[in-house]
Amino acid sequence: MQLTLSLMNAVEVCRRQFFLLIIVCYCGSILCSSLGKSMENFRVYTVTYNVGTSNPSKDLHDMLSLSPKPDKNSYDLYAVSLQEVKAQPQNMLLDVFFEDPWTDAVKTLLEARDYVKIKSVRLQGLILSIFCLKKHLINLRQIESEYTRTGLSGMWGNKGAVAIRLSIYGVSLCFVNAHLSAHDHQLKNRIEDYDNIMTSQTFHIREQSAILFHDYVFWMGDLNFRINEDVFKTPAEVEALIKNGELKKLYENDQLYTCMRKGDAFSQFTEQPPTFPPTFKFEVGSSDYDHKRRPAWCDRILYRVSPHNYQNVTLHIEQKSYKSHPSYQLSDHRPVSANFVIKVIYKSEVDSVRSRGLQVFSHFEETVVKFDRIPFWYTDEENSATFKVTQPLQCCKNDWIGVFKDKFSSLEDYMMYEYVSKASTPVPEAQGASSAQAPPSFTPNMKQTITFPEIKTRSRGLFRLIYFSLDEDNVQSILGVSDPFPLQEKESSSHDSSSESSSSY
Repeated sequence: MQLTLSLMNAVEVCRRQFFLLIIVCYCGSILCSSLGKSMENFRVYTVTYNVGTSNPSKDLHDMLSLSPKPDKNSYDLYAVSLQEVKAQPQNMLLDVFFEDPWTDAVKTLLEARDYVKIKSVRLQGLILSIFCLKKHLINLRQIESEYTRTGLSGMWGNKGAVAIRLSIYGVSLCFVNAHLSAHDHQLKNRIEDYDNIMTSQTFHIREQSAILFHDYVFWMGDLNFRINEDVFKTPAEVEALIKNGELKKLYENDQLYTCMRKGDAFSQFTEQPPTFPPTFKFEVGSSDYDHKRRPAWCDRILYRVSPHNYQNVTLHIEQKSYKSHPSYQLSDHRPVSANFVIKVIYKSEVDSVRSRGLQVFSHFEETVVKFDRIPFWYTDEENSATFKVTQPLQCCKNDWIGVFKDKFSSLEDYMMYEYVSKASTPVPEAQGASSAQAPPSFTPNMKQTITFPEIKTRSRGLFRLIYFSLDEDNVQSILGVSDPFPLQEKESSSHDSSSESSSSY
């Protein structure tokens, strides 16, 4: 009898485990199916060009892979890396107040296609700029830049790297623009430059404090790696192989490729083998190689993905192109571009997955600040705006709201701004009675009103407000974007509905 009961208990345990296994498999299949749908494509275009102190006298459509007429946008984000931009004192002084000519030329082309410059960072002749479509602004978080000098043992910025990191749609991206030590015999120095950049660049986001801690990394620039000198000794020998189409043979003896295989540098990155001829060194204004140097692939774009950073999704990257742009003969280099499709997560799919009680991206952030509709503002008098937060918000003392023209092309194009903690009412309350030094916080759904002084401008048309969170480490996030609203003189305050526009954010 006791044996029978034991057998029955064992059978019951097995039965329960079997049904539990079925439930787990079923939930897992729903999760995989839902996340498979929720992972969306995000298109990234990267380009690098050593401009050799030249000015952008040639049209840049081809370098940016743009059609002559603005049409359907092919890419969500552009990363433009430049080296040897003019860095004389007079140029650097002008660039404090005005965009450098190259970045300005790129911005002019992209703004017609509804792109906004998110951030630029410069180290002497090194410039890295990030542009994205306006519709993505509200999903940008934790934008930060870094730089590393490697020239003259780290004392001079003629060589080094600049980087910009950000989070968007729940994933983190890091872009690096580097200019490493030049000349054939400086391979050891190039490896040391790489190591110095890796160890010295630290960010203030704990989970992504180092370059390699990001979900996606794009490393580009004039990396200055050459063809192994002990194999192909003369420029004529290298050029003969190029003319014969023996690029694979050259690439197998490329210093960077060798370093990656041996683990000396960039071993954690991937490069699609170039199918274009070496991009250095040309005679300026000509398609002929300059035999003062052996031709080499100095200009490179590499990438890295960490596919398993999250338990609930698998990140993925696909490189769609890798090419040079030989029509640009402004310097002794040729531009190199690559475009990628990466996987990100979109809010509509997040809500769908959450509704099933399933886990989604832990790092995904939603719209935080919502502005009330603004019918109009008057010129020459104070104006106000009302907003609320959709979730508890720890307000940084440097949080600010900027006033932008509706057709702005850069996050630096604000006409005026006010700090939220100083100009909003009711004043955000501190958390806890004993936390006099604690940053203020907003209560969800409680209305806040911020007042701006009169706008001294003759401009008319539509304007927008953007809420920026800016912490003490200068890490910036975009938490809210208003619908467009008109600015008008008080005596002509006809509230014409035709002046209103629907939001694209």
